[in-house]
Amino acid sequence: VGFITLNRPEKFNSFNRDMALQLQEKLDACMSDEIRAVYITGSGKAFSAGQDISELVGENRIEIKQILAEHYNPIVTRIRKLEKPVIAAVNGVAAGAGANIAYACDLTLAAESANFIQSFINIGLIPDSGGTFTLPRLVGMQRAFGQMILAPKVSAKEAEAQGMIWKAVPDAELMNEATALAKKLAAMPTKAIALTKDALNRSMTNSMDAQLDVENELQTIAGRSHDYNEGVKAFLEKRKPVYKGE
Repeated sequence: VGFITLNRPEKFNSFNRDMALQLQEKLDACMSDEIRAVYITGSGKAFSAGQDISELVGENRIEIKQILAEHYNPIVTRIRKLEKPVIAAVNGVAAGAGANIAYACDLTLAAESANFIQSFINIGLIPDSGGTFTLPRLVGMQRAFGQMILAPKVSAKEAEAQGMIWKAVPDAELMNEATALAKKLAAMPTKAIALTKDALNRSMTNSMDAQLDVENELQTIAGRSHDYNEGVKAFLEKRKPVYKGE
């Protein structure tokens, strides 16, 4: 498992340029065959409060267009294209880009004390980091619009009930449960997991007929994999399979 921790606790893990670029580097490093699953969490009291506003003002300010093009869009793209499962363990507030990065992950667990906020409207901005794509697909158009315009704090339990995240867990159990899940996924047939992720990504814009073609294409690849052959053999031999992600 590749463990990644957002580590600016004094700033509630808000993103500055350095942390955004480092996260991209760590996600790229997780492309290694040695990594079978990825785990992202935050240090301290927050998962991420989103953008560090101090970068938007002053003589050395960074333009929003540059921040999206060089910071957040590459992060979200890497998470979605990474050919292995990405787990988010949301340990505290996830606001703005922090929330939308959590939604971009494949399975998001959150401490019951955590909350999610589409905070962009509070400074006159629109949601970014894939939020306008991901959130309405998770909760529907009305709830997505309401969250984006009214910016309520959505508790972890509410987020679970609305389908925004996989699971809300007691605070004391979050890290253990999320780590156990990541390790479980790492031992599974990760080739099939990667192909499933690819299929779901494509389903976002495909027709049913196009998606049936995608399933045909990807199932053919899966059916030629080591893990498929190992899974069938282990089933027939009544033993636990040993998958390689190949």
